[in-house]
Amino acid sequence: MDDRVKPLEGVRNFRDFGGYEGVDGARIRSGKLYRSGHFGEASDNDLTAIDLFNITLQADLRRPDERERHGDKWPVQGVHRLYSDLGRETDAPHVNFLRQVAIDADSSRGWMRDYYVNAPYRPALVETYTAWFDRLANMDDDTAALVNCAAGKDRTGILCALTHHALGVSMDDIFVDYELTNSAANVEERLPEAAAYFNDMLSKNFDNAVYQPFVGVDREFLEAAIAAIKDQSGDIDTYLVTALGVDNAKREAIREKLLA
Repeated sequence: MDDRVKPLEGVRNFRDFGGYEGVDGARIRSGKLYRSGHFGEASDNDLTAIDLFNITLQADLRRPDERERHGDKWPVQGVHRLYSDLGRETDAPHVNFLRQVAIDADSSRGWMRDYYVNAPYRPALVETYTAWFDRLANMDDDTAALVNCAAGKDRTGILCALTHHALGVSMDDIFVDYELTNSAANVEERLPEAAAYFNDMLSKNFDNAVYQPFVGVDREFLEAAIAAIKDQSGDIDTYLVTALGVDNAKREAIREKLLA
């Protein structure tokens, strides 16, 4: 497994997304940027390990109902939390989609592509993404920051890709890190179990492939988000400035903090 991945007991997909080459050959400092799923099932050993990372900033991209349902065993005091208020749902949006009668793998992938197309411009996410970059520009030298959502793959994946872009990471490496979810979260092993769980909950008999987009990631999903950004904003740099307020001065401040 990639040494960026931290194999915790009850937190899925926890990993360092530093270490990649950024602008002018500089590298993102390891131990500064982390990403993960939720912490509701974190073990005592997990909490001890996480404490060593000195994380003082968390962008929690879950909806309010997700935060209530999962609960939290982390963070503790000393962590500034940025919340994403995406509105309250009885069930996750993808679960509501899966309740439909005629669903196949192609329609599941289409649903997820549409999700990625819309995500960069959803007001609640834009607000949290903006606050994330504001905080990165002013973080202390000996501290780290973390992005999470429920699974640490979609909402988190987009923000991590934008962070990488702001630091000058190549598009190839942005996709390498994005697709690392599939091994970090043991998607191949977990998919049959997840499919059985959803089929039982929904009284369905869908193939595993129907659930693949909701358990793992695929390059085409992040490509859809990037294409939407280019379509609506022109390019990612312009989006960072006009939607998230990451102008040249803020970008340079972030690079000063995170590149070595």
